[in-house]
Amino acid sequence: MFTSRNIERDDHWEGIVTHKSRGMLDGSNMYHFVEVRLADGESGKVRISRRLWKSIEVGDRIVKRPGADPVRE
Repeated sequence: MFTSRNIERDDHWEGIVTHKSRGMLDGSNMYHFVEVRLADGESGKVRISRRLWKSIEVGDRIVKRPGADPVRE
């Protein structure tokens, strides 16, 4: 599913948020991450926007459709 924490435009997946985190990986920018568990049991950590990160909680469902940004459902 995920080869890196960055989401590609053509990716598509949906899953449940299992963990939220954030950090200043480069010392100057704050990055927001969620760990997502998919329906097939696979999980991965992806970088998302601050707005989405602030609006979701552990247990929420997020969906990434091709050509769109991840959204809470």
